[in-house]
Amino acid sequence: MGSHVLSLRMLQNNFSTEEMRSVWNDENRLQKILDVEAALALAESELGIIPEKAGKAIQQAAKIENFEIEKIAEEAARLKHSLMATVNHLQSLSGENGEYVHYGVTTQDVTDTGMILQLKEANNIIKRDVKKVAELLMGLAAQYKNTPMPGRTHGMQGLPTTFGFKMAVVLSEFERHLERLQSVENRIFTGVLAGGVGTYAALGSVGPKVEAKALELLELNTPTICWHSSRDRIAEYGSVLGFISGSLGKLGNEFYNLMRTEIDEVEEPFKAGNVGSTTMPHKRNPAIFEGIASLTRPILHSVALLHESLMMEHERDAMSWRSEWIALPEICLYLSSQLKSMITVLQGLVVKPDNMMRNLELQGGLVLSENIMFALSEKVGKQTAHHLVYELSMQSVEQKIPFKELLTRDEQVSSVLSIEQINQLLDPSKYTGLASQKVDEVIQSIKSGGLLDE
Repeated sequence: MGSHVLSLRMLQNNFSTEEMRSVWNDENRLQKILDVEAALALAESELGIIPEKAGKAIQQAAKIENFEIEKIAEEAARLKHSLMATVNHLQSLSGENGEYVHYGVTTQDVTDTGMILQLKEANNIIKRDVKKVAELLMGLAAQYKNTPMPGRTHGMQGLPTTFGFKMAVVLSEFERHLERLQSVENRIFTGVLAGGVGTYAALGSVGPKVEAKALELLELNTPTICWHSSRDRIAEYGSVLGFISGSLGKLGNEFYNLMRTEIDEVEEPFKAGNVGSTTMPHKRNPAIFEGIASLTRPILHSVALLHESLMMEHERDAMSWRSEWIALPEICLYLSSQLKSMITVLQGLVVKPDNMMRNLELQGGLVLSENIMFALSEKVGKQTAHHLVYELSMQSVEQKIPFKELLTRDEQVSSVLSIEQINQLLDPSKYTGLASQKVDEVIQSIKSGGLLDE
């Protein structure tokens, strides 16, 4: 029976995906631990440390179908140890060769390496979905690179921008996220099989060879030295996932705000039958946007917990270790939901260029005050032009007189700018700067980097 949003059947799909849950469930966690024990036994048998038949017997026994998780869990609770019950059962399944199970290593060797195997599996899903988000953002950026909309600073309209430029800014973030994911792989996907305090004392000089061979079988990198007490790999990877979540949450929140009734510039995909409210039948709420944005905070809190795990005592302790068991799966699970939801959103996003233009015209041309100011500055100087346009802008706002009307009535302005020039300067579609060019540059950068081709 579940009690956490990730295990409650009526809620878990809002907070995770089935695919990612299968990476972090009991069965897969146990299988990854068994994979480590099997690789260890095979490596030791190949190096002549244990009998060859023992390596094969342990490998055959180390399969999830041979284990009853409920019984293992009960024994683990009785023993007050997270791994001993698994080792005991693997020993009994291996018959006379069971004495060679878990030979020369310690619990954290196996659980850390098993966790890295899970993380590598999770990374394949995350990387795939991050690429898909980037591809969809690239499509929107290209499609709407010339579509003018209000650019807002401090929550207020500032200058015109384009919707494509807004998407390209986030696309550039995802280019960096893909670079980060690529750059950390060699560091993160590294196992460890170094014994009690990391010195290979039980196996002696052959210990590093056993470790290297076993990790090769598991397709993991071999560390230069034991990392039981060095949790920077886990913290670094969690940080990268936190960055990705931050971008997703920011974009979800941005879309949420742009979908407000009074703004109405975008809308999330809607299907007939979707219900927004139990009491207000008309509501079409930004439910997907809210779901995406809501998960960044718990992810960042879990990332902070990983950072706290950097404070390991002596050669290792279970306090920091257990924090990772809480935080790392949660980060991956919540992020999987964010990514899946964002893919759904970007595939069906309703963009409303007419409403964007309507909003640009809400203030009667005030959003182009900078354009007017720089046109005037060629004759009267920038600071003088700023003071003049400021006064006219404040008058427009406070007296509710159209900005264009005030400009044409002002003698100083009309002595420099004709009515035709003022009309051109107040066209928002002609004052989006290098937005279109920058969209093209971002798209070219991510294409030439080959990050989407891997």
